[in-house]
Amino acid sequence: MTATSGGPRPARPGGRPNKFRRPRRKVCMFCVEKATDVDYKQMVQAKYLRRLTTERGKIVPRRTTGTCARHQRMVSEAIKRARQIALIPFVVD
Repeated sequence: MTATSGGPRPARPGGRPNKFRRPRRKVCMFCVEKATDVDYKQMVQAKYLRRLTTERGKIVPRRTTGTCARHQRMVSEAIKRARQIALIPFVVD
């Protein structure tokens, strides 16, 4: 009789979690809301602006926010347009 039956692995002794387990994949917040476009006017008023820029005013990368590539391109364009018409500062001192 073999020890491996091909089924799922048994739980670790003591019920300890596996520290090497990968974290859950982040989902794009715009895809969840089925957003067709990201507008700079909505970005300034909405809750997204705080999550998508740092306290220094930099655009947060995709790997941090979980935004998909398509929406990240729209976000960066919207932030840059909002900066040009002075809705968002370029640099926060």
